[in-house]
Amino acid sequence: MLAFDTQCHLFIPGCGFEAPGLHSFVFEPLFTIGGYEFNKPMLLALLSTVVVVWFFWAAFGRAKVVPGKLQMVGEAGYDFVRRGLVYDALGKKEGDKYVPFMVSLFFFVWIMNLWSIIPLAAFPVTSVISFPIGLALIVYIIWMSLTFKKHGFVGAWKNLSGYDKSLGWVLPLIMVLELLQHLIIRPFTHAVRLFANMFAGHMLILMFTIGSWYLLNGIGVVYAGASFVMTVVMTAFELFIQAVQAYIFVLLACNYIQGALAENH
Repeated sequence: MLAFDTQCHLFIPGCGFEAPGLHSFVFEPLFTIGGYEFNKPMLLALLSTVVVVWFFWAAFGRAKVVPGKLQMVGEAGYDFVRRGLVYDALGKKEGDKYVPFMVSLFFFVWIMNLWSIIPLAAFPVTSVISFPIGLALIVYIIWMSLTFKKHGFVGAWKNLSGYDKSLGWVLPLIMVLELLQHLIIRPFTHAVRLFANMFAGHMLILMFTIGSWYLLNGIGVVYAGASFVMTVVMTAFELFIQAVQAYIFVLLACNYIQGALAENH
């Protein structure tokens, strides 16, 4: 589904610039299976799962002592998340058990972001807020489960509320703020941070892409060229942001788990 009228250009009577908006993030169902409708973002999310599983299966399914090119890339990616994220936050002893989850989460988020610059797909799945919310909810459940498992029922609430008798009369205020932060603000911002960046990035790319085509008429070709340059620049910048957002999402997940396992926040 095109986001604009391809026959409409600058200087053509009755043709105004159709700016991208929320309608650019709404997709009609592509097909239905068992009563469930699948649209483009859902299909891309499923393809992201397939891509991640296929890549690591192909890289490590028949691992060799002397790795091939694909295995080397897989080992580099795995080691980046393991050492650069998990071990830094949790340490080797505690972190090893969470490495598979964090590696899967990192590459799943990254691939879903990456669809934004892939021809034909051209849409970041995480710009639909339900996907970041779902992933943040998984992290939240693991975080809370570990907190109560590690500290017990009473200890968990003390851990989450920052209970410390030495704070004196400000303790009730601190406890309320800490509970709001851990139970509402952190999971909310965990999801929204990823969604907002991908939403804004896709909107900017759409704006300059549609603008380039709209200006492509008469003297507007000069402006179309400038708009196209901005499209290329924004696409390159988005490529960087996609990796950064996957990194930040997993980094926060590691920090939350570290907080659950720590004696005090």
